[in-house]
Amino acid sequence: MIMKFLQKVPAGLMLVPLLIGAVIHTLFPQALEIGGLTTAAFSNAGAATCMGLQLFCLGTTLQLKDMPAVLKRGGTLLLSKFLIGAILGIVVGKVFGQAGFWGLTALSIVAGVTNSNGSLYLSLVKTYGDEADAATVALLALNDGPFFTLLALGASGMASIPMMSLVAVIVPMVLGMIIGNVDKSMMEFFAPMADILIPFVGLTLGAGINLKDVVKGGPQGILLGLITVFVGGFFTLLFDRLICKQPGYAAFAVASTAGNSVAVPAAVVLIDKTWAPYQAVATTQLAASVHSYTGTDCDKYLGKEIWMSAIIFKIKGYKKVQESGKVRVCTF
Repeated sequence: MIMKFLQKVPAGLMLVPLLIGAVIHTLFPQALEIGGLTTAAFSNAGAATCMGLQLFCLGTTLQLKDMPAVLKRGGTLLLSKFLIGAILGIVVGKVFGQAGFWGLTALSIVAGVTNSNGSLYLSLVKTYGDEADAATVALLALNDGPFFTLLALGASGMASIPMMSLVAVIVPMVLGMIIGNVDKSMMEFFAPMADILIPFVGLTLGAGINLKDVVKGGPQGILLGLITVFVGGFFTLLFDRLICKQPGYAAFAVASTAGNSVAVPAAVVLIDKTWAPYQAVATTQLAASVHSYTGTDCDKYLGKEIWMSAIIFKIKGYKKVQESGKVRVCTF
């Protein structure tokens, strides 16, 4: 019953535990601070550990043998996502400061636009794309964590990010990649655990959020979702068509934000405390902007949807139209 409910909520495995943690922290702020294993596992103190373990498990899925074949196409998508997210976030940060405009923080913009939902991407390109498009999901997994956000903020001078802190962020994923490539059995063992850890990441992050801040993040989060799809999607489309000479279905498929982006503000604050006042609101904005693949029945979820297939049908060069291939994307 619980799992069925979580599956009905977009990114429910992340967002529902996050909300539970936020409720507990708001109403009973000391409930999870009793010490011992309870505090270590379920309070905000456990967030960094959970995120590190999740990045390690995700790293085991990155297979080096797949990289050469997908480097051009996947690298183009990855680079374009990073560039547009970094440019938008840096411009907003330089002009309006850390608080951003209309309450939409620069941290939220960088973390949201540079991120992508691998499950959504894979679901769309399996229908509309080709084998090369599907294979790029391994390379796109590199934007799952906070590395690109830290890189953009550090390079722009908007955050003080020591080089060793950047190294420390990617070490768990690199270790996972090494183990996953050395032994396929280890990859098969650890890979599913990335999903298992999602509720724990959500709960521990929620345990550091006051619900009073959530009210501030809702409308701005929806705006962030629209920026990711349409502004980020258009920019990525240009790169995909000009560099890869592709019709662009992969570009729009990658124009999304995954639930794991919710963990990025906490990772940034671990390194640069000047972003601490904006952590809670950035987290809730990212949670509100998450794009989730929910199959062909997503219209029953909150009634807000974007027909990604309608966009893809209009892209010149599309050849794989299937009557049963309509995919809906719910945006929140």
